[in-house]
Amino acid sequence: MIKVKRALISVYEKRGVVDLARKLDGFGVRIISTGGTSKAIKEAGIKVTEAADLTGFPQILGGRVKTLHPKIHGGILAKRTKDHLRELASQRIEEIDLVVVNLYPFKETIAKTNSLEEIIENIDIGGPTMIRAAAKNFEYVASVVNPDRYQELIDSLTENEGAIPRDLRLSLAVEAFEHTAAYDALIHQYLFNRLEERQAFPFFLNLTYEKVSELRYGENPHQKACFYREARIEEPSVGGARLLQGKELSFNNILDLDAALEAVKEFKGSCAAVIIKHTNPCGVALGEDLLTAYQDAFSCDPVSAFGSVVGLNTEVGGDVADKIASTFVEAIIAPSFSQEAKEILGKKKNLRLLEVGPLGGRSSTEKNMRKVLGGLLVQDRDLEEVDIARLQTVSNRIPTQEEIESLLFGFKVVKHVKSNAIVLTNKKATIGIGAGQMSRVDSTQIAIHKAKERARGSALASDAFFPFRDAIDEAAKAGITAIIQPGGSLRDEEVIKAADEHNLALVLTGVRHFRH
Repeated sequence: MIKVKRALISVYEKRGVVDLARKLDGFGVRIISTGGTSKAIKEAGIKVTEAADLTGFPQILGGRVKTLHPKIHGGILAKRTKDHLRELASQRIEEIDLVVVNLYPFKETIAKTNSLEEIIENIDIGGPTMIRAAAKNFEYVASVVNPDRYQELIDSLTENEGAIPRDLRLSLAVEAFEHTAAYDALIHQYLFNRLEERQAFPFFLNLTYEKVSELRYGENPHQKACFYREARIEEPSVGGARLLQGKELSFNNILDLDAALEAVKEFKGSCAAVIIKHTNPCGVALGEDLLTAYQDAFSCDPVSAFGSVVGLNTEVGGDVADKIASTFVEAIIAPSFSQEAKEILGKKKNLRLLEVGPLGGRSSTEKNMRKVLGGLLVQDRDLEEVDIARLQTVSNRIPTQEEIESLLFGFKVVKHVKSNAIVLTNKKATIGIGAGQMSRVDSTQIAIHKAKERARGSALASDAFFPFRDAIDEAAKAGITAIIQPGGSLRDEEVIKAADEHNLALVLTGVRHFRH
């Protein structure tokens, strides 16, 4: 046990600090403080020693240097050994047993301003130094960075007659290092992104995520899980979404909601609806209004749409809400919901509604990350877009304008389907999707099976090249008239020949969209 005789308190967030100081004063603890913290404690009638009076040195450089002094850091870092205590006494330094510090609001500052000068001034130097010193010396000093733990500290002092047990000091030290590590990582991330010329991938990758909630379980009930979000979110996302109603989100809900939102962001200028099951689209459609788009997306695969997640790219009105409410849906993610829609969907208490705000541009600086055992794969987001100017017609038959529109729409959708991926489209709606098969011809057959007779006259999009002509032959048998694919196979000529034999229009994009 370490008896607390002196405490240094210097906090930006003042929540609970006066009550803590009052309790410490009641235990006879001498309180050392700075600036606004000192003022708040004094105004509550509690005796405080100014750090400048302790050190005999005033704060300088407009407050940039307040606590960086041997009389403070010596008191924090000293072990309670004879040698260290003798050295402290020779320098007239007193031990500090408790450090209560939280930091300048860097995260909040970068969220509200782009002024580099203001941002730099909100990089805390003295605070992290004291926190790290106290955490390093946890055998003798307690470090508290989180106001939510003040009561736990007070309870411990009360139970232990003004002392703090080792297990609590170690727990507080772990939280302290977590706090400073996240703080420094966020500063690094922000300044790295301000570089005009920078490496695509830094040598050290520092990531800052904050805990949102513990989940009931992971993908399966025997797996524990938690959801973390980025400390700084610039783009509409599941991490930044507002849950309006419904049960808590599950691990699988979050994956599906992310897939739905990323897919629906592809489409600008038209109302779009995406229906997701196990992160794969089972229906995607565009329409002049959102109701038409949703109905067409649903009609692609009504059976698979049961228990799905729905993504929409404009405000959800009462008509769409009424239609969605007629079937079982796990969650809906959209920019906003009208009051009428909220009232209709509010009758389904378990249905999760997530609001993300207007869908603007997509950030090219964001990266996709995937954990593997012992490492992390990092890549650019797949934001590559293909327009009519990039299409290369390699078949004898040239696609019609209507076919081109269907092909381009399908190629946007197929990007969001697990490889090997095949998507059949009819104008602005999917009619059959074949996902995640080990052979491309199997995915083609599944998409055709889903589309049934609707496959006749449709367009086919493939996320990667055709290694053989077999899928082309299957498409022709089903009555498909046009195909879009990246090209690049050793057997491209064989595939082109098959298209010509069946009088199919075949266009190449030169862009692959594998998704694993």
